[in-house]
Amino acid sequence: MEDIEIARSVVPERIGKIAESLKIPDEYLEQYGKYKAKISNKYMEKLKEKEDGKLILVTSINPTPLGEGKTTISIGLADAINKCGKRAVLALREPSLGPVFGIKGGATGGGYAQVIPMEDINLHFTGDIHAITSANNLLAAMIDNHLYFGNKLGIKRVIWKRCVDLNDRCLRKVEVGLSKEKRQVSREDGFDITVASEIMAIFCLARDLKDLERRLGNIVIGFNENDEPVYAKDLKAEGAMTVLLKDAFNPNLVQTLEGNPAIIHGGPFANIAHGCNSVVATKMAMRLGDYTVTEAGFGADLGAEKFLDIKCRAASIEPACIVCVATIKALKYHGGQAIDDIKNENLECLDKGVENLLRHVDNLKNKFKKPVVVAINRYLQDTENEISLLSDRLREKGVELSLAEVWAHGGDGAIDLAEKVMKATDEDSKLEFMYDLNDSIDEKIRCVAKKVYGAEDVEFSDEAMAEIEKIQELGCGNFPVCIAKTQYSFSDDPKNLQCEEPFKIHVKEIIWKNGAEFVVAITGNIFTMPGLPEIPAAEKIGLDSDGNIVGLF
Repeated sequence: MEDIEIARSVVPERIGKIAESLKIPDEYLEQYGKYKAKISNKYMEKLKEKEDGKLILVTSINPTPLGEGKTTISIGLADAINKCGKRAVLALREPSLGPVFGIKGGATGGGYAQVIPMEDINLHFTGDIHAITSANNLLAAMIDNHLYFGNKLGIKRVIWKRCVDLNDRCLRKVEVGLSKEKRQVSREDGFDITVASEIMAIFCLARDLKDLERRLGNIVIGFNENDEPVYAKDLKAEGAMTVLLKDAFNPNLVQTLEGNPAIIHGGPFANIAHGCNSVVATKMAMRLGDYTVTEAGFGADLGAEKFLDIKCRAASIEPACIVCVATIKALKYHGGQAIDDIKNENLECLDKGVENLLRHVDNLKNKFKKPVVVAINRYLQDTENEISLLSDRLREKGVELSLAEVWAHGGDGAIDLAEKVMKATDEDSKLEFMYDLNDSIDEKIRCVAKKVYGAEDVEFSDEAMAEIEKIQELGCGNFPVCIAKTQYSFSDDPKNLQCEEPFKIHVKEIIWKNGAEFVVAITGNIFTMPGLPEIPAAEKIGLDSDGNIVGLF
């Protein structure tokens, strides 16, 4: 049975019932139909005296074309903790339409570990990402309107891009202002995908509406004739942008197939943005449950590092335990086994591929200093020999292993994982960051590249170093760094899976996100606007004769 069919086979609770289970008063709930609602941020004021529950971060090995099931494990783990008699609340990202119609598909879990209504969540949901797109493009329109009416701010170079939440490589570079109107100013422009935009990052890091408006006003849209930054607040744009985001800023409440609460809000990519759901959603979930299960996008070298070095700083939180997800077939792929042979036992490739998992575990446990549990998303083809080899390798490192079968059994398939994770959260631990904020920007990038990726050094383009110097001169050198890198490898080369030879990270561009309050380093061949694959998932999506969506996964 396909995921969408499994999701439809369950009769969900009305969302009011889910809210009641969290003791959320009706006055703080805005329902979007029967099974979705928004929780007013004003409710956080009512929760300010409540103690935070324990935070559990779910991350993974470097992803492969086979899929690791990180979101599926997150959902199954939350269901399992609830089955163990504790209140667990999920805090996940919203899916982007780019991957949904591209190569990855949706992001609502799979099998019997899903959040629902999966069709809504994977498509328009409550309109949050559309609101972010509108706010972004309003600012773009106000910039060009200012240029049209005489450019009183003396803007010489515009760096702000438009955005759309679809994969469209033809929009990476465009020319605007070609209508030939008398005062129209034509210039080169471009589009980012919405989930890689600065507005998305701001949306996910802002503490409240006041902080949101402040950050929006601090966006650098370009530079004037004296090479001084021009801000969104100089255009008086922040108020209108905040108005467009006001309703979207309230976290979304849905449920798992087992009727447990899930707060899904914000959705930045982890390979080109910071890869975490919103601070307001995570903190709300922590106040509402004994445990909050959240995830960070892609592998631990990207999503988890940014969660720990960026989000934890911004929100003054830290996880009590980190779960690192892998599959045996993905580990064999990292060890060199061909995809068309991946179902066959291959202990040599598995043994080699385990190194990828061990490097992530070492980073999380010995560098970030957090307790780690490894969750293996188990498949029927996994052999006892393979499981035994993996168990032995992890036991040597003193790492807990749990075999999870949440796709087939939901929360029942993760009881062992839940017990091990809850036990691990009782350990005393203190998060250690990979760099000091007072380090120079280039030194912070080197710290992540060397400590987390295992690179021997970092090479910066002349343009990147010039931008770093400018940012530091303008007093923003103490921002954290957000490294845009391929998700498939510790290196910036997606084909270098095993990273056995010494490698360097190549920073070709630095982007100053003054509103988000971090600095983005673009490495390798990363684009902030992805493209569709040769056969996009969109080709398989449609409606059946009864008007039901088919092909969505």
